[in-house]
Amino acid sequence: MSLNPVNLFISAIILTLLAIGILVIWSSSPDLALQQGIFAAVGFVIFILVSRFDYRDLKGFVKPLYFIQLFLLIFVLILGIETRGSTRWISIGSINLQPSELTKPFLILFLAYFWSTHIPNWRNIFKSILWITPPLLLIFKQPDLGTALTILVLSLGLLFASGISFKKISILGIIFFLMLPAVWFTLHDYQKQRITGFLSPANDPLGVGYNVIQSTIAVGSGQIFGRGLGHGTQSRLQFLPEYRTDFIFASIAEELGFVGAGLIILIYIFLISYSLMVAYYAYDFFGSLLVYGVVSLLLFQTVVNIGMTIGLLPVTGITLPLVSYGGSSLVATFISLGLVCSVAKYRRAHSIDIQTYQE
Repeated sequence: MSLNPVNLFISAIILTLLAIGILVIWSSSPDLALQQGIFAAVGFVIFILVSRFDYRDLKGFVKPLYFIQLFLLIFVLILGIETRGSTRWISIGSINLQPSELTKPFLILFLAYFWSTHIPNWRNIFKSILWITPPLLLIFKQPDLGTALTILVLSLGLLFASGISFKKISILGIIFFLMLPAVWFTLHDYQKQRITGFLSPANDPLGVGYNVIQSTIAVGSGQIFGRGLGHGTQSRLQFLPEYRTDFIFASIAEELGFVGAGLIILIYIFLISYSLMVAYYAYDFFGSLLVYGVVSLLLFQTVVNIGMTIGLLPVTGITLPLVSYGGSSLVATFISLGLVCSVAKYRRAHSIDIQTYQE
């Protein structure tokens, strides 16, 4: 199963991010690193398969995939596994599947097709909101605020990419800010505490402010070159919570220093920049919207994860793409990047066909 040359750049970025993530996980738990390696191998095969598929043939599957993910979200609320007060996983043998992660690429597909066939007038904006609301509410019910916010942001990203006017954007922005007080009262107490703890973590250093304080200590203690793999005191002595998932960037900064953390950020910048180029030169509007949806997903998750790690944003439980531990998150990201590569591949193939014809 060979890779098309046009996709080698994304493949190299994927493997680099995977290697860094697995290396940092291995330094604390070889068993979990092995599991992550297996997830990565399976995910990479899925990535290759999706990238080799013509994304234009997926138009007929967008509605079935939408209803499949909706069914899975309902199923997880009824028969899902509860962990730490949240019901997010379905047990399939020895594997736990998180359907909310698969909602991300499926919804990108659905909304990209929707906006490629509908103009962004108020009627269609209202229709899109009706389509988005069921999965959004089901994910929020789990509760999973981080994934719900991610779904909301990628939906807005696709709406902006659809060509909506500045006037409509302004009106939607005003409506959103007017709704914020109502949204606040729907949050669980611990979610409200995360926001207030972010604003003043020192007021409760052993409570809601603990995660932010420990994370910033870990990031700062790494200095330029880090303490070395396996020698991070905050993560290895477990002062830093969730140091293989939500706060893995803090572990990287502590063990690999500013150099390692900077490398991670630079790689994401290259990945997002390349994806934007693919979107710009896409064969059709559907392909362009697909890539813009993936860019919205990657950009939001990366910025929020790193932002909450260094104390600039509230803790929301959003993982770092391709780096944080977790099989469902990896697979969802691989599917999304596979779509980007499919758009890149078939845009290039079309260009070659046109050039050959003209010659």
